Amino acid sequence: MDHTEVFMMELIVVGGYLLCLLFIFLFSIGQLHLTWHYLRSLREAKEPVRQPIAWPRVTVQLPIYNEKYVVSRLIASIAAFDYPTDKLEIQVLDDSTDETVEIIAEKVKQYQGAGVNIRHIRRPERKGFKAGALAYGLTLAQGEFIAIFDADFLPAPDFLKKTIPYFNHEKTGVVQTRWGHINKDYSLLTRLQAFGLDGHFTIEQGGRSHAGSLINFNGTGGVWRKACIEDAGGWSDDTLTEDLDLSYRAQMRGWHFQYLEEVETPAELPILMPAIKSQQFRWNKGAAECARKHMWRLFTQKTEKRTWHWSQKMHAFFHLFNSSVFLFLLLAALLSVPMLYIKQAQPMYDLLFRLGGIFIIGFFSIGLFYWIATKRIYRKNTLTYYLIHYPLFLTVMMGLSLHNALAVVEGLLGFKSPFLRTPKFNVTNAREKWTDNSYIQRTLSPIVLLESGLALYFAYGIFAGIQLHDFGLLLFHLMLALGFGAVAYYTYRQVSHA
Repeated sequence: MDHTEVFMMELIVVGGYLLCLLFIFLFSIGQLHLTWHYLRSLREAKEPVRQPIAWPRVTVQLPIYNEKYVVSRLIASIAAFDYPTDKLEIQVLDDSTDETVEIIAEKVKQYQGAGVNIRHIRRPERKGFKAGALAYGLTLAQGEFIAIFDADFLPAPDFLKKTIPYFNHEKTGVVQTRWGHINKDYSLLTRLQAFGLDGHFTIEQGGRSHAGSLINFNGTGGVWRKACIEDAGGWSDDTLTEDLDLSYRAQMRGWHFQYLEEVETPAELPILMPAIKSQQFRWNKGAAECARKHMWRLFTQKTEKRTWHWSQKMHAFFHLFNSSVFLFLLLAALLSVPMLYIKQAQPMYDLLFRLGGIFIIGFFSIGLFYWIATKRIYRKNTLTYYLIHYPLFLTVMMGLSLHNALAVVEGLLGFKSPFLRTPKFNVTNAREKWTDNSYIQRTLSPIVLLESGLALYFAYGIFAGIQLHDFGLLLFHLMLALGFGAVAYYTYRQVSHA
């Protein structure tokens, strides 16, 4: 290549690197703004909510597909609800193709004999995955309100009595509760997942709620007003995150969502890296699909029932495109190694590199975001817990950036894929050993080879930085090498031992 071609290549690398950092920086500033709103919400007094004079009729929907390890405990927890029996209907929406069907039939017969209004519902055809099951059940539902729980959730008996009173305004469409974690201490992987989810279920949901921005029903652990679902067009299976999709359609129709941080609904976290990847892929691709579906309309058209302030639109942008952070993180990481050599060879870019230092503010913004969440959830040994888990959480998320970035690209480009359930194990602590789980995928994806290669690539980045006496990216490359190495190791080890 001649000098001009080299210069153009360098310009592309530098420009791409800085654009990626800019997106990550703006996203982190958005998270900082949510943190500010969340802290304000904590200082504001909350008005007590009165119980209704007469409890309304509620339908509980349990969408199930091949959940033989956990379905019994789910049905038992729902049957134990402290709610007027004549106002409670339970639908087990069973699309299973294995022995889960027999387990459910037996449990339903048992509780029907005890006077519980519970039905075992089998569709003629499994069409539309979870969204299709919920839509089918809705046509049979007698309740004014619809509570939804995935198979790994264990709501408390007083769940409905704590949530239904918050439908005290006729335009309240959803009441969402905070997820808890019944097996948080099972392993390092479950602790890191809990660390990340707690940030979402405190600051993101609480901050968006306080700011009046669009929030989302999280697919489970919440209650819908049936009229809200119908008014928004019902459940749709054209994205992998039917919950986020319907949430945006409902709020653009003028419905309001209520988030209850104080009500915790425990659930099981995935314990294997392949299961984590399956869940992450669905969440990240589905969010990208929803961004593709809703973003243009939200920004360019007036919604039917509600006008959005520019700050609310910006929060909606980063909400829908939050999974894209993984794509920009991966691109910035890949470009950071050649950047070391460009910086060494071209002093003319030195000013740009110095200006890039402002992006460190973004790192501290995310750090503050998770620090406030940690203080809110973990009241004992908070600092120690944070100092251990925050850097490890970032490291593993960096290691998942390739897998999640591919999911985002598929979602943004409109590539369709089936809804893949996350395997459950029915374990709560490390002393409980799970045996053979028939739902685990036992074939290694080629992606694990790329993750191993990226671990070596960023190890080379460490070497290059030391060799060039440029230590600015040393920590970044160390976290990337460890992150990709850990994700590849856990994937290979846990698939081979499954």
